[in-house]
Amino acid sequence: MSNLYNFAVSRPVELVQYRAAWPDEFASMAQRLRALVGNAVLRLDHIGSTAVPGLCAKDVIDIQLTVADLQDVDNLTVPLWQAGFRQGEAFQYDIFHHLPATSVELRKLYMREPVGERRTHLHIRETGRFNTRFALLCRDYLRASARACTEYELLKLRAASLFPASIEGYLFLKEPVFHLIYEAAELWATQTGWQLPASDA
Repeated sequence: MSNLYNFAVSRPVELVQYRAAWPDEFASMAQRLRALVGNAVLRLDHIGSTAVPGLCAKDVIDIQLTVADLQDVDNLTVPLWQAGFRQGEAFQYDIFHHLPATSVELRKLYMREPVGERRTHLHIRETGRFNTRFALLCRDYLRASARACTEYELLKLRAASLFPASIEGYLFLKEPVFHLIYEAAELWATQTGWQLPASDA
């Protein structure tokens, strides 16, 4: 367990209290993305902690862009690059402990906002894949369960206090907890009949 405290200083972990402006900031960016890529994206969704009312978060708007086929996304990535969005050249893989590290169920493209603009992360994922559903299910569960949301916030604050200068250390603690949240979210989904919601934009 000593390795928990050996993470190098990388970049600060800066959590802020929930901001009422986050949904509007998502909506503004989603409208812009729709105008740039049109039907190349099947749905646009606000995900991550800024999408959960009342939850503290890093001041980063996370957006999931769902596409039909990650092998054929030039009609999405090219206009985004032309508009100044960065990265997205190679596949990345989300982490989920019960799936192989390079499973197609975890594959995505990741892009960032143009230089100098509001911090935004674009997660381009394929329809029907595990990671696409995971992001929406966990978001909706935390929206629905005030108790789970409160405990998750406490974990985030404690992780940030342990690793204030190391995002890697913060994520090292947070990652398995979010997998526990997923297990609870799956039970909740079964009990409530949860299904993929309509696209946010």
